[in-house]
Amino acid sequence: MKRPKVGVGVFVLKDGKVLFQQRMNAHGEGTWCLPGGHLEFHEDLEECAKRETKEELGIEIKNVRFANITNDKFIKENKHYITIFMLSDFDSGIVEIKEPDKTRQFEWFEWNKLPEPLFLPLQNLIKQGYDPFQKNESLDN
Repeated sequence: MKRPKVGVGVFVLKDGKVLFQQRMNAHGEGTWCLPGGHLEFHEDLEECAKRETKEELGIEIKNVRFANITNDKFIKENKHYITIFMLSDFDSGIVEIKEPDKTRQFEWFEWNKLPEPLFLPLQNLIKQGYDPFQKNESLDN
């Protein structure tokens, strides 16, 4: 029986903007997504967020915390993911593409001026009304 995989997407916040990267050579080709990847066996969510951000874009993040979760069915690609979104603040380093076979470009965007097209997990997250700059009351109970 096939089971969903666990993906982790990382909001990196700096100066009122969010860091995005454009995907290539994977499902969601050409879409804009957050840094992130697969949760490793026995890995903490915070560790995964820090590792993936460093591996993909060469930067350090801080104040890593849970943001939200989505159930993402990629019908055309026959893939199914549970995506756990983590929220973080930029800490240090210079953003650069460390995996040129997976990332076409990166850019900082204001939340009300997002690039298109967005990766499916982000589309699903936005449908939930999530905003990384607003306190989410439902998750704080």
